[in-house]
Amino acid sequence: MSHRLLLVDDEPFNLELMTELLEAAGYETVCAESGEQAWEILQRQGSSLSTVLLDKMMPGLNGFDVLKRIKNTPELNFLPVIMQTAINSPASVQEGMEAGAFYYLTKPFSRDMLLAVVKAAHSHWDRHQAFRELAKQHLDALAQLQQAEFRLRTLKEAQTVTALLARTCAQPEKVATGLFELMVNAVEHGNLAISYEEKTRLQAEGDWESELERRQHDPILGQREVSISFVREPDRFSFTIQDMGEGFDWRQYEDCPAASLMASHGRGILIARKLSFDEVEYQGKGNCVVARVSRTSS
Repeated sequence: MSHRLLLVDDEPFNLELMTELLEAAGYETVCAESGEQAWEILQRQGSSLSTVLLDKMMPGLNGFDVLKRIKNTPELNFLPVIMQTAINSPASVQEGMEAGAFYYLTKPFSRDMLLAVVKAAHSHWDRHQAFRELAKQHLDALAQLQQAEFRLRTLKEAQTVTALLARTCAQPEKVATGLFELMVNAVEHGNLAISYEEKTRLQAEGDWESELERRQHDPILGQREVSISFVREPDRFSFTIQDMGEGFDWRQYEDCPAASLMASHGRGILIARKLSFDEVEYQGKGNCVVARVSRTSS
């Protein structure tokens, strides 16, 4: 699948450099030299884009202003935005996070970092689009589903269960993205015991997929299951996800650290909290999480 990216920067050299690197990697690009031009493109072509690389500091309509407009537009608010900034400060990153940026690049950045973060962004968008299509299927019987329980071991099984359960909600594709992220955490970091640091190293070395498959076939780790329960309550839906891992210190993720926005992975909890659910509550030692969303959430 071809991915079309919008690149926004008031420095022509930066646009030329990013265009060259990204098109060499197989991406299609559209460029804007100002916030105003970027917003015009987004209004006309937003549905054809899968990621926006947005310079924060620009005259006139700056990147922060464009980001706010994207997140306040229903047709665009799930579009991943990679904010580019020369200011490498936690406060600056936190500001972008609160406005809806889930990806950050600090200038100057390397080719490898650019491609890694863009890949993470469009993968997030691809999942959202896939769940959106699944949500269109006619599964009217799910409107009567009151409660259900599932057990799974693999990410493929997690995707199937996610697509089914999300269809019970008012905005299925929105819930599906966060629900799937929580299941991924339960499988990878919980049952398969892959730490954040290990995943970072494996991705950098190109060994991530092979290690994931190896652990999935491990006679002990591979037999662990994730349980998911669904309950339709009077005013909300509740999803409880529990893995068989050792747990983790979930308290440090109550407020997502700004540094995590500069990594190529590790924002699943943030996505669930900010985009999908009204409440995400980790319990006990951290291997059980309850996610809740209002029955009328749009």
